[in-house]
Amino acid sequence: MAVGEITNLSCENLTISVPGRRLIDSLKIEVVKGEFIAVLGPNGVGKSLALHTLAGIRPAETGSIKLNGKNLDEHSRHQISLNLALLPQYTEDIFPATVLDTVMIGRHPHIGRFQWETPADREIAEDSLRQVDLGDFRDRDVLTLSGGERRRLAVAQILTQSPGTYLLDEPTNHLDPQHQLDVLKIFRQKSDAGDAVLASLHDVNLAARFADRCLLLYGDGRWEIGLTGDVLTCEALSELYATAIESVPWRDTNLFVASG
Repeated sequence: MAVGEITNLSCENLTISVPGRRLIDSLKIEVVKGEFIAVLGPNGVGKSLALHTLAGIRPAETGSIKLNGKNLDEHSRHQISLNLALLPQYTEDIFPATVLDTVMIGRHPHIGRFQWETPADREIAEDSLRQVDLGDFRDRDVLTLSGGERRRLAVAQILTQSPGTYLLDEPTNHLDPQHQLDVLKIFRQKSDAGDAVLASLHDVNLAARFADRCLLLYGDGRWEIGLTGDVLTCEALSELYATAIESVPWRDTNLFVASG
């Protein structure tokens, strides 16, 4: 797939640390229009912290971040929410609300302070629910949903936001195999249509199937980014996950299997 040339989100010299440990050192990455990048690495290497930093939720130790060519800290939070959406790893509902009311939260950046949602806003929300197979759940209380259903609702909420750039922290969390594929197909279609997607994943084979490029985070400051077919090798993945990874033939491609 030919990736676009317009950069939606970029960072340079981005360093992320936790007490006593530098996780990511001098990261430089550009997420361009029409691209899906998968972020891979074992637990604790900074995948979530990187996404939260790129979203402007936590400060970077060093470096700069640009959204649509402008420094992130020069955007208001409202401007950021119009152009960028973050799907966190975990979401929690404290108060009862309907599924439709919850997904409509995604339209808030597009609705003026003293305005109400329009029929067009509601149609966008209902279409997002249909995309994640929750179209018949619109009147359900979110507190009655299973973990997987709630995860799909969170996906629908950021689809309703229609930002142009998506940061996804383990979007397949809690999902059964079919819904994992369905959700990643949605974002693959989004990137094919011109949006930018950066998603942390634990399943290497899903990354190989859906991502244009992969960012490998080693947790000791090192990182590597490149075309999916170039960086996803048995040697690189074995080092990344500190266990033996083998490649086995499957249909017209290969699957990566942990054999350690």
